Amino acid sequence: MSKQPAGIEQRKADHIALCASGEVEFRDKTSLLEEVGLVHDALPDFHVDEVDLSTTLLGKRLRAPLVISAMTGGTDRAAAINSDLARAAETLGLGFGLGSQRAMVVRPDSAWTFRIREVAPTALVLGNLGVVQAREMSTAQIRALLADTGADAVCVHLNPAMELIQPGGDRDFRSGRDTIARLHGELGLPVVVKETGCGLSRRVGEVVRDIGVRAVDVSGAGGTSWVGVETRRASGAAERLGEEFWDWGIPTAASIGLLADLGLEIIATGGLRSGLDVARALALGARAGGMAAPVLRAYEAGGYDGTIAFLEGVIQSIRAATFLSGCKRPSELAAAPRVIGPRLSAWLQQARRA
Repeated sequence: MSKQPAGIEQRKADHIALCASGEVEFRDKTSLLEEVGLVHDALPDFHVDEVDLSTTLLGKRLRAPLVISAMTGGTDRAAAINSDLARAAETLGLGFGLGSQRAMVVRPDSAWTFRIREVAPTALVLGNLGVVQAREMSTAQIRALLADTGADAVCVHLNPAMELIQPGGDRDFRSGRDTIARLHGELGLPVVVKETGCGLSRRVGEVVRDIGVRAVDVSGAGGTSWVGVETRRASGAAERLGEEFWDWGIPTAASIGLLADLGLEIIATGGLRSGLDVARALALGARAGGMAAPVLRAYEAGGYDGTIAFLEGVIQSIRAATFLSGCKRPSELAAAPRVIGPRLSAWLQQARRA
């Protein structure tokens, strides 16, 4: 893996390889979803087929509360991945997130790698643009970028920790709130404020809510460390800083819980590895769960068919967890009995004041 500053195409290729390898996971910090205990109901008194997993997210109906989270774009290989994963989302009735569309801005000839509507005409498709890049673009330019891919909403991603380590990364994060407010007021599509693996604090959730944005993707700590990804691509002082901050961030479960009472539609990503993890996230207050790295690895191992098999297993697991908790709908998990472990409890109590 080259440690020299690379163009955006090489960076995207590096990201795919590193995330698929599994070598850039958080080291000591987990998502803390393992500290959410769902209470078993031995007398559910209804047929498992009565469990209805359908969920409305950003105004669109999903057949299960699951999103194939943002991954890639901008290269030939990324185009193949996007096409197959979007087709899987269409087949199973799930949401699908595009990787950062910055590549379309820097290299307009790469736009085709993000165009997936031909294989996913009805799926919920989430566009993706960094807040720094959005700041430098007019609302009309962003609207055209999203229209090119047929996105139903845009994820405006916040990634200061990743950028601090990334060779040639951004350093100026001024006017982020104003940019989000402008897009919320002018874009004409739902805006989702999203982190990239370090989680959203309650303070950020309150800022987003007060702007008027109604959806977030917490993208918490515990899965792929994007600081770790960029550390593997960095050298010198940046590499040393990345090693120190590899595990930086708010665990996913904590981020969900800290934002749960703010009236936001929460997409839970960051270290979800199973349908049981999705159910735990829903129990904390998420509307849907999202997965990226596990889906990419299933795709690398078994192509489209392997991806379908993996996702069907996740959906089956969500159904089982919902049923065994005595619920007929996943939304009911938020009101079902649960047990919270000590580390997650500490985060929920102490970080609320931050």
